[in-house]
Amino acid sequence: MGIIHKVGRRKTSVARVYLTEGTGEIIVNKKGYKEYFPTTLLQYRMEQAFAVTGLTGQFDVKANVFGGGITGQVEAIRLAISKALVELNQENHAALKPIGLLSRDPRKVERKKYGQKKARKKYQFSKR
Repeated sequence: MGIIHKVGRRKTSVARVYLTEGTGEIIVNKKGYKEYFPTTLLQYRMEQAFAVTGLTGQFDVKANVFGGGITGQVEAIRLAISKALVELNQENHAALKPIGLLSRDPRKVERKKYGQKKARKKYQFSKR
């Protein structure tokens, strides 16, 4: 099989994922993923693509991720893993697509505009 390399993005996070055959070990930034993502919800999101396709424990994942917060980082890794599983076997596409694991979430933080306090909040208006 070799190594499958994919990139995933979410908000300002960018994840590079390397998928190889193995025992199911997941390493994120040279740490175990349970150490890097301490909550069970984040750990579930890491394993979600494998659970949906029924490939849990068959592949090793090495991920380098930077930028953003931990939620954006875990979703960037999840997208990259999903893309790698589709490249591995095209039949995985049918399982991952309806759940939304193959689509990049385009939402980003809206920029602050001049003359305003924040992106949409305005300074208080005084009529008199």
